Amino acid sequence: MLNNAILFLLQTVLGLFTLAFLLRFYFQLTKVSFQNQAAQLIVTLTNFAVKPMRRLMMALGNLGIPKVDVSTLLLAYITQFILTVCTLWLKGFPLLIAGNSIWPTILTVTLIGIISMSITIFLYAVLIQAVLSWVNPHTPIAPILNSLTNPILRFLRKFIPLAGNIDLSPLAFIITAQLLLITILIPVENNLLATLVR
Repeated sequence: MLNNAILFLLQTVLGLFTLAFLLRFYFQLTKVSFQNQAAQLIVTLTNFAVKPMRRLMMALGNLGIPKVDVSTLLLAYITQFILTVCTLWLKGFPLLIAGNSIWPTILTVTLIGIISMSITIFLYAVLIQAVLSWVNPHTPIAPILNSLTNPILRFLRKFIPLAGNIDLSPLAFIITAQLLLITILIPVENNLLATLVR
């Protein structure tokens, strides 16, 4: 019972921090304006870790990746890794005696978790944007959603023509994202976790 409560707290807190780090990474990548209150909230929540990590990344030459804030992406990965390890441990997996062979699998599960959450971020951004375009297109969060989703939707619009002045690219992205999650990422993650338990 106590383990379940701790697991719930860890999944909530670490899951939210992973989400916040990823949002900050994608906000910077898609040039979202940080003057928006929602973007400022993400910055405030993540600065405690991002600032020291940026200094470390600057000392390491940003890992040789120019013009990309590697620190926020790395923090998302580290947070997800801690969550994966803690989840396995609290579920009774013998981490300390399992040997070194488990760590590549755990690192891969962590990577899949980051990819899944990234797809989910864009999935919900496109979905919320589509709903708001009908209900309230001038809401304060609209500029963030537009900046975040524009690169993906602009790419899809090259291949998907308008249908009677209706843009079908959001629908195409939502279907594709769900298919990726359901048919590839979630089954692969479950299979990898199953190999650890065996």
